[in-house]
Amino acid sequence: MTGQEQIAAMLDRLVAAGEIAGAATLVWRDGRVVQHAAVGWSDRENQVPLRRDSLFRIASLTKPVTAMAAMVLMERGRFRLEDPIIDIAPEFAGMRVLTSPAGALDDTVPAVRAITFEDLLTHRAGLTYGAFHPGPLAAAHAAALGGDIDSVMSPDAWIAGLASLPLVDQPGAGFHYGHSTDLLGQLLARMEGVSLGTLLHRLIFQPLGMADTGFTVSGLKRDRRAGLYGFDPDGALKRLAVAPGGATVEDRPADMTYESGGAGLWSTLDDYLAFARVFLDRPGLDTLRLVRPETLALMTTNRLTADQRARATTMGMPTFAPGNGFGLGVAVVTDPDSAAVMHGKGGVGTVGWPGAYGGWWQADPTDGSVMILLQHNMVELEGLMKGHGLAGYGAIQQFHSLAPAA
Repeated sequence: MTGQEQIAAMLDRLVAAGEIAGAATLVWRDGRVVQHAAVGWSDRENQVPLRRDSLFRIASLTKPVTAMAAMVLMERGRFRLEDPIIDIAPEFAGMRVLTSPAGALDDTVPAVRAITFEDLLTHRAGLTYGAFHPGPLAAAHAAALGGDIDSVMSPDAWIAGLASLPLVDQPGAGFHYGHSTDLLGQLLARMEGVSLGTLLHRLIFQPLGMADTGFTVSGLKRDRRAGLYGFDPDGALKRLAVAPGGATVEDRPADMTYESGGAGLWSTLDDYLAFARVFLDRPGLDTLRLVRPETLALMTTNRLTADQRARATTMGMPTFAPGNGFGLGVAVVTDPDSAAVMHGKGGVGTVGWPGAYGGWWQADPTDGSVMILLQHNMVELEGLMKGHGLAGYGAIQQFHSLAPAA
């Protein structure tokens, strides 16, 4: 059985067992697509199959796209990495830092310096996601920001709301996964005087031909949206109206102006391939280039200290394997032997980043390959603690192990 057949069979087994509704995969190597599969259902209840061009909410696969837009504007002289963001967002002057993320919101000390653009691009701004923390911080985030993806706040109100919250660490001190990329996207949009969606279309989607990627899905494409699937309290697969935690609304209204540069995009296999190929600036390949090679090298070089990597946690678990670091908006492989698949496992310089809804990708410049898996494996935090949805994340590991033979 070929690698392509093994990948499809693996996904078929998960669909038949009710572990996932479906998934789409793609491997690009040697300048061409060598594997793709769309297995399972876009609409499980009505037996509508997934397609290669099915549209998925890609959650945090959005973050590298926003980071790349920042690199384009940085090259154009719009900001420097060391610039304080208060030049664009004075709302963030005089920030306070919690003495404990689980403590009282008024138990703070002054920030020792301003947040910089590099802090946002490396998740060292002291920003977080409220849901990661017990105590009053979660409720304060929800009240100040609205939904994590589809927020009713205007961009300016959202920026002001985030600035009203205390930080969980001093700027530059440590890696804390959270709203840094959302804020980065809003600052880019503010400095250019357009919406984030317009800016990403201009800087990324149009140059790369990503016609199916955006914060909304137009009426003509709505039948290509993959259904949202999660799990009921007993772990049975369940169709969802909105994403876990109320992060999204069922249908984004036309007057919703906030756009999440950290998690809000819809995309397809082939569109995301066009983006991932930008990281394969390698002799002999048909290179898609958005930034200069030296800027790409800056983006794909680990910028965290050994201590910052070791101390980084997400929901109480270590964020990084020993062989993974973080550059500007993307995880980076520093040691192939001790890297972990979830954040990229390939040659030195391989980049990628996973999404909360089960999407995953990596681009390996050492062999010129891209791997992408998209699915809607939408697990509530409580369900995840019970083991719900683990098979969907396991599919990423299996896909990675089978892809080289495809």
